[in-house]
Amino acid sequence: MSKLPSWLHEGARVLDPERGCEAIVQFIGEWEDPKTRRINPQAVFLRPEGGGIEWIAEPGALRRADAC
Repeated sequence: MSKLPSWLHEGARVLDPERGCEAIVQFIGEWEDPKTRRINPQAVFLRPEGGGIEWIAEPGALRRADAC
């Protein structure tokens, strides 16, 4: 398991380039995909600021929102 950058933590504002939007980190941790039963040890759950539907991203794909 790789070490996460210090700026990537619950409550942080991040940019998900894959979706082209900013979001707030809700949770970082182990998650098992119910369809494939594959375990992701560092899944990052994101939600748009102000609410909305969460999605899961890989930590290596995310960028600091304030660095954009």
